[in-house]
Amino acid sequence: MTSTESGKNNPALKEFYEKVKEEDAAKVNLPEWQINNMEYDLRSTAWIVDKVKANTIYAQNLYAAMCNMQFLKLEVMPILKDDRWSASWRHAGGIIADMREEGDYIDWYCSGSGISCENDKAHEGFVSEGVVTDEIKIDLQKLGWVPVPWDEDD
Repeated sequence: MTSTESGKNNPALKEFYEKVKEEDAAKVNLPEWQINNMEYDLRSTAWIVDKVKANTIYAQNLYAAMCNMQFLKLEVMPILKDDRWSASWRHAGGIIADMREEGDYIDWYCSGSGISCENDKAHEGFVSEGVVTDEIKIDLQKLGWVPVPWDEDD
């Protein structure tokens, strides 16, 4: 049972989730929110949304890539301004839940932590937060984004 499912019998919680979803849907249509925003690019690109919906491992790998990483849009102004995009682990989990249209951030939060158990078949293919797999790197580059690791001082 997802955390969203556990609140289905609570009218106040259900109303809250519906309000948040409505606000989120309205935000996505704001032109200023779309500029230099990897979340917008991910959520509005059908082929990558389809991959996230179809493949749990891919979804987790995309979540993990967004954690502990910054991204730079491959356009002149963001490069010149060194204008980077990043997301918290919670936000990254929320992006994946939104793309899959199910659950919420907690279903993905820390999904790459503690994956070293040898007999853990349920998480086979999952990677630790901050790891950008080759497939994710290639797909993000197709969207015009490249990962930029944080400096040790940040």
